[in-house]
Amino acid sequence: MATVRAFQVSAGPGRIPIEDVWPVVECGRYPAKAVVGEQLPIAATVYREGHEAVGCNVAWSGPAGNRKRRFTRMSLTEPGTDRWHTIIEPDAPGMWRFTIEAWADPYLTWKDAIEKKIAAGQGVTDLVNDLEIGARCLETAAETASRQHRAEILTAVKALRDEREDLSRRVGPALALADLMWQHPVRELVTRSPVYRIWVDRPRALFGAWYEFFPRSEGAVLPTGDAVGPATHGTFATAAKRLPAIARMGFDVVYIPPIHPIGKVNRKGKNNSLVAEPDDVGSPWAIGSDEGGHDAIHPQLGTEDDFRAFVNTARELGMEVAMDLALQCAPDHPWVREHPEWFTTLPDGSIAYAENPPKKYQDIYPLNFDNDPEGIYAEVLRIVRHWIGFGIKAFRVDNPHTKPVNFWYRLITEIKQDHPDVIFLAEAFTRPAMMHGLGKIGFTQSYTYFTWRTAKQEIIDYCHELLGALHYMRPNFWVNTPDILHATLQYGGPPMFKIRAVLASMLCPSWGVYSGYELFEHVARPGAEEYLDNEKYELKPRDWEGAEREGRTLAPYLTRLNEIRRANPALQWMRNLRFHHIDNDALLCWSKRDPRTDNTVLVVCSLDSHNIHWGNTQLTMPELGFDWHERFSVRDEITGATYDWGEYNTVRLDPHHEPAHIFTVHRYR
Repeated sequence: MATVRAFQVSAGPGRIPIEDVWPVVECGRYPAKAVVGEQLPIAATVYREGHEAVGCNVAWSGPAGNRKRRFTRMSLTEPGTDRWHTIIEPDAPGMWRFTIEAWADPYLTWKDAIEKKIAAGQGVTDLVNDLEIGARCLETAAETASRQHRAEILTAVKALRDEREDLSRRVGPALALADLMWQHPVRELVTRSPVYRIWVDRPRALFGAWYEFFPRSEGAVLPTGDAVGPATHGTFATAAKRLPAIARMGFDVVYIPPIHPIGKVNRKGKNNSLVAEPDDVGSPWAIGSDEGGHDAIHPQLGTEDDFRAFVNTARELGMEVAMDLALQCAPDHPWVREHPEWFTTLPDGSIAYAENPPKKYQDIYPLNFDNDPEGIYAEVLRIVRHWIGFGIKAFRVDNPHTKPVNFWYRLITEIKQDHPDVIFLAEAFTRPAMMHGLGKIGFTQSYTYFTWRTAKQEIIDYCHELLGALHYMRPNFWVNTPDILHATLQYGGPPMFKIRAVLASMLCPSWGVYSGYELFEHVARPGAEEYLDNEKYELKPRDWEGAEREGRTLAPYLTRLNEIRRANPALQWMRNLRFHHIDNDALLCWSKRDPRTDNTVLVVCSLDSHNIHWGNTQLTMPELGFDWHERFSVRDEITGATYDWGEYNTVRLDPHHEPAHIFTVHRYR
């Protein structure tokens, strides 16, 4: 219905300035990020000279096959700021585009002026021109209106020109059109911003629980009694027997370390020792041997058909398998022989192995992406497509910060053109600029510093930092990894395992657990932040059934956390995270609310695993969907207890009983 009188945009600012459009990544060089069904905020600063009213909208369209342009009116949420906002909700994966359109709004200009003049006591004789201006504006609106609306608008036009009626009856019908004219405005001097892009992923890119385990350890059996020799190596078939238990805990993604042949040259022994014993299995990240490279499967794990069966079993249980993409080689990888130019040759003629001084990785050769970038790119692209052919739609990328950023941009962009549902998780614990840069160029998710954020204020500050970067960097909170066993878990006892799981799963839509967490594994290599007898270098059979039988497992608690996450839409988003005041630095209070379902979750969690703590909350009630004076009911989803709450409340948390309240919020009827 809207009538457009276009204004030619010059190379400088348009007729109506449009500034600070959001979300935009690096001036539009890269697309912003969203997922299907996400309420994505759109904002821009729009203003013009004088007192005339302006309006703006976002025009947005989906990927190929879904190119219908949609128009969503933007609102000036805080008068005086000239900052306009709205929300869009993409409904399909792929590349979306949007532009901001700003325009002069003659109806609102007229409405504001005539209301002020009438309030000042001006009569019909003073407003002759104003009445005719309003009539002409509405006639323009009627030109493109629907039949029903046209009749309503023309009735108002007739009233404005009816000299027999008093002033209130003449202007009343036109003023009553305010809602209609908001939805179908007359737009003059239309100015458009550049077109910006948003890459929309499937929902799993934002919400999911990840579980990491080593297939070779599942089904492994240690020698007993008088038996001698190594543990039995697990296979995909034995590992598949572990999948139902993982599914019962509510995990969505099973991440497995590299499944390829492991190098035999310079193989590392147990606990990263330089000399391997004959029965040592080596690190899965030392990829490649005479048995094959990145497109091969370790013979002891099984065949390609066995791997397909493993992937299919996970899918039947409602999970998907994420593979490790580690672009590095053992000294006996086929690439070393076939493409020596892909590596760095030292002055003495040897190939440089990986180093992170003072750490040395003699069993790994890093690729040199500058020697033959096209050759390396073509081979990696082939490998990724190869595993996609097995039904793999998620890749955990090992150390992406040690490879060129432009390489990843090209690879991810090309893969997503044909497979928009593929997820790339960046395992990069490095400088903030690099971590943010990897998110900008296309990585779907990112590991974070969550593992090292343990104090109240640093958790709050870090989450606020992540909230400010959500349009390009999606966090995944891992409580532990094979490389990372934080001191809090080494010395915090079982309550700390609960605390860190609550923080990760309730703060962030995506969170991850490395196998053994549910058994409270906490013994570190002396002086290090990693596990003693690290599973990276040896088989690690675990007595899952015995732990469950004897009640020394956190599995039921992890199960309950994932059940709460699935049952509450508010926990499936990140933009809605809000912190609330509580007067004890050992306690953290936050909430998440989904206004579409009126679902709100409120969490109070202790950060101290040893001592009982009391605290007094001062809740920001509007963030919970209430006025400041209202009362509401909360139900603890862990214990089942219910309480009457308001803005001010007192809590007591005993970490040896329950270290956290996970409340669902309910209105009184």
